[in-house]
Amino acid sequence: QVRLVESGGGLVQPGGSLTLSCAASGSIDSINAMGWYRQAPGQERDLVAFITSDGSANYADSVKGRFTMFRDNANPTVYLQMNSLKPEDTAVYYCNSGVASSGSYHFGDFWGQGTQVTVSS
Repeated sequence: QVRLVESGGGLVQPGGSLTLSCAASGSIDSINAMGWYRQAPGQERDLVAFITSDGSANYADSVKGRFTMFRDNANPTVYLQMNSLKPEDTAVYYCNSGVASSGSYHFGDFWGQGTQVTVSS
């Protein structure tokens, strides 16, 4: 079992920045990769970024160049630094522990509770 707890969401103006955190506990040695997803009202949950065990991060085209995912293995925690935020980034953001293989991320069974990000003036 892996427990994931997100934090750091909030209300921010367009062009602003937020950094989300996801703290992992439990069977963390079993974690292969971690991902950040987001879900806007009435839409599917989409992958935003994922990071492998060696620290290599991959991003959805919609956030490439604006978002940065990184990890702190000492804690262990993964972060999503979000810059130049747009109204279309508004969503509930979730972290997930899964598997990265051949450049793709496969979500696992463990999700956090989500944190709301609202980008609005």
